[in-house]
Amino acid sequence: MSKTAKLGPLIIDLKGLDVSAEEKDLLSRPVVGGVIFFARNYTDPQQLDALVKQIRAIRPELLLCVDQEGGRVQRFREGRTLLPAPGKLRASYQEDPAKAKAMATELGWLTAIELREFDLDFSFAPVLDVDYGKNKVIADRAFGDTPAMAAALARAFWRGMGEAGCAGVGKHFPGHGFVAEDTHVESARDLRSYEELLDADMRPFIEMIEAGVEAMMPAHVIYPACDPSPASQSAFWLTQVLRERLQYRGAIISDDMGMQGADLDGEEDESASVVRALQAGCDLLMACNNPERLLKVANKLEALPEDLLFPEDSLRRRDSMRRRPLGTVGQARLARARELAQSLRQ
Repeated sequence: MSKTAKLGPLIIDLKGLDVSAEEKDLLSRPVVGGVIFFARNYTDPQQLDALVKQIRAIRPELLLCVDQEGGRVQRFREGRTLLPAPGKLRASYQEDPAKAKAMATELGWLTAIELREFDLDFSFAPVLDVDYGKNKVIADRAFGDTPAMAAALARAFWRGMGEAGCAGVGKHFPGHGFVAEDTHVESARDLRSYEELLDADMRPFIEMIEAGVEAMMPAHVIYPACDPSPASQSAFWLTQVLRERLQYRGAIISDDMGMQGADLDGEEDESASVVRALQAGCDLLMACNNPERLLKVANKLEALPEDLLFPEDSLRRRDSMRRRPLGTVGQARLARARELAQSLRQ
């Protein structure tokens, strides 16, 4: 494989509805491995289809992804099924767990099928956090308010994504639901011990690892009883716990490294945090929502040794996130899944 065909570790975003000349140059750099889409990149299916074709014409091997969880976190809306928040399944689970899991599978399948129509590779889902009623950013993005419920419904949702040929990303390891802070805009510390985390929030992640989930996203939360760095930059969490103790073999993908929770030292840009995350064990890293800082991050990464940017294990894990071949989509199933999504939103 030539260097230009390799996927680099950096996932970037775009400013608008098409690719600018500056972004075209950035997408051509080998250090870039993917693009994440936001609501600002979408008006309707036709526009997104044209944008994806622009990107694929520059580098067809790039991973294309989005946060398409449902509820508050759905970037593509116009002309798409409005998906319910994952938490909408909780009441059904309490009444009939088997039925609720079947519903979750259909929603996961629907989510992935509608992304496949745009030639996207995956969504950053499912959320594996437990909703303790503390964190408004997590809240109904979580499938459950207990580890057992969160694990059961999230695993069923992921199974549906797989039936549509899309990989899953479990987030936010080892659990984001216990802190009150929004790590987009502030630092967060979870003071519990490793044993407390293991007995509670980590259970959904462990079950998903055992099931074979393709990727994990670590939290920008500090767990000071375990390590002084956010989990996303912690060799303890990513290497010692995920890779060694839990024997996880899938990809590790950071959340946006420009989030405040990722900033350890009040740095002017996230370049240092990105390098720490890469060295700690992340295979793919996101840098979003600031074009000037994004260029600094790309330049910083390009100055690193080749074996840190393109290790064989990471290349394999990055490649594993590509969408898989898909057969004929059953229109009857599609109609039923859309009806289910509509009913849960009411």
